[in-house]
Amino acid sequence: MTTSAREKAHIAGSPATAQGPALGEALPHVMPTLRACLQPSRDPQMRLKLFSTLSTVLLRATDTIDSQGQFPSYLETVTKDILAPNLQWHAGRTAAAIRTAAVSCLWALTSSEVLSAKQIQDVQETLMPQVLTTLEEDSQMTRLISCRIINTFLKTSGSMTDPEKLIKIYPELLKRLDDVSNDVRMAAASTLVTWLQCVKGADGKSYYQSSVQYLYRELLVHLDDPERAIQDAILEVLKEGSELFPDLLVRETEAVIHKHRSATYCEQLLQHVQAVPATQ
Repeated sequence: MTTSAREKAHIAGSPATAQGPALGEALPHVMPTLRACLQPSRDPQMRLKLFSTLSTVLLRATDTIDSQGQFPSYLETVTKDILAPNLQWHAGRTAAAIRTAAVSCLWALTSSEVLSAKQIQDVQETLMPQVLTTLEEDSQMTRLISCRIINTFLKTSGSMTDPEKLIKIYPELLKRLDDVSNDVRMAAASTLVTWLQCVKGADGKSYYQSSVQYLYRELLVHLDDPERAIQDAILEVLKEGSELFPDLLVRETEAVIHKHRSATYCEQLLQHVQAVPATQ
């Protein structure tokens, strides 16, 4: 029997496929096996199946993999040894499918409610660069889930995210406003709202002024989108960011209002800015 075949047999007969709390009791045996079998050098089909299984149990983590409250102690293994290597870009459809599976697993992990805010921040510190990269994947589902993961990261870390790292996020989200999928565009807009909330809570807002000005300009282009749902979403992003540099936003809006097919959304935005006091 080959090594891969032995590992498959091990997984098939191990507690990794167990149901309910028994999985949490077997973590000292399960995690080393998962780590070994989910390395990039391992059989792709086995890895796809294991990621699917892991995602499923993470969605019911308190009843399965965290039944004993011990799963967070294996978080570094999951993020650095399992997810990070499988999120790296490699050519080919199979490699892309594995990245999608890994992103789905990460989404299940961050949605599982078994991690503290500090633990989610640790996951962010390790995996945010890879997730920003998966925003560019061919798979619509991967791009959508990646937006949602980034949103969760930002909501959890808030203004505590390092300014240099925070400022690298918004350009990648802006690109997704041009996505072929409206679902991805809406998710990107929602995440930009969260990004602006992080900036509003941060110290030294002047550090972000040029970035926010660029964001204003790009968002104003999308405020004239043919899709009304997109226009509504972009208006909410601009409203969220209007408290940061209101005078700047007014100037940028007045500079383009005549270029829009309808001035309605720009007028709504200007009315909002006039009614809301600036963030101090």
